[in-house]
Amino acid sequence: MKNVLYIGNALSNSGKTITTIETLSAHLKEVCAIKVASNKSNKVFRLFDMMKLVFSNKSKADYVLIDTYSTTNFYFALIISQLCRLFKLKYIPILHGGNLENRLKSNPKLSRVIFKNAYQLVAPSKFLATIFQSHGYKTIIHIPNSIDMYNYKFANRKIDKIKLLWVRSFSSIYNPELAIEVLKKLKDQGLKSELTMIGPEIDGSLALTKQKAQQYNLEVKFTGKLSKRQWIETAKDFNIFINTTNFDNTPVSIIEAMALGLPIVSTNAGGLPYLISDLEDGLLVPVNNASAMVDAIKLIAANETLRQKLIRNARQKAESFDWNMVKAKWISLLS
Repeated sequence: MKNVLYIGNALSNSGKTITTIETLSAHLKEVCAIKVASNKSNKVFRLFDMMKLVFSNKSKADYVLIDTYSTTNFYFALIISQLCRLFKLKYIPILHGGNLENRLKSNPKLSRVIFKNAYQLVAPSKFLATIFQSHGYKTIIHIPNSIDMYNYKFANRKIDKIKLLWVRSFSSIYNPELAIEVLKKLKDQGLKSELTMIGPEIDGSLALTKQKAQQYNLEVKFTGKLSKRQWIETAKDFNIFINTTNFDNTPVSIIEAMALGLPIVSTNAGGLPYLISDLEDGLLVPVNNASAMVDAIKLIAANETLRQKLIRNARQKAESFDWNMVKAKWISLLS
């Protein structure tokens, strides 16, 4: 069995959303011996914890997986990748974040240092795989994020009243305030509607979103962070899932909503058109366009034939993300 180190931000115990490092590492225990860093909330301590794991396992590790994002984590990936090169370890960046393309453009030299020397690049989204290939990176494979389908019971929800569900971290790149604008327009048109927003605070966006709801005198339920089991249970009471992001990749929350039978209305940002086929398994609208999102929601609510088509096709697509389908690709890479 191969020895694998997994480097990334495992911060769910610090109130953050569960990320790939926590879900994927649990699954990879089936196919390899794996050690993870780091769950330290302090960025400096987290970096040292990551470096310590690599250093202490430099003679044992067969591969080092590195979650790579466009934000501060980009520099973590830079440091860890060069440490791996120093110790002649095979490292594999896992590419996340719809804004990672901007790193390729704004930091081309640092990007080449990380990515050109990698043993392999893994892109959970076809969108990022295409982007990296267009920038000359050829050692890249697409391995999608996975879910455990047995956790997601499909339900066919009729729409008597529009009940919107939003699930994401409250960050400006995810544009949560757009959800409030959408609810306001629905109510201004006399449509019975409600909105619940699930997710933790990241950069002050939660306070701004609450302020906008108060400004419009709208009742919006904010649950804060919920466990996966809690939000899946909460989803039973809703009938449309909205995704308002300005930048995105392949959000697991959308795959989960597809599995549950919630029709999807999403912006067409980043990798979302690679995940959602418009009018086939969801509806796509332009970024930051409340009117277009409202029209899409109304179309689903009014057209039962379309709604049935969307949810059946979406469930079928979600099944392709089941861990039992994805596992073989990881076995092939790490064998």
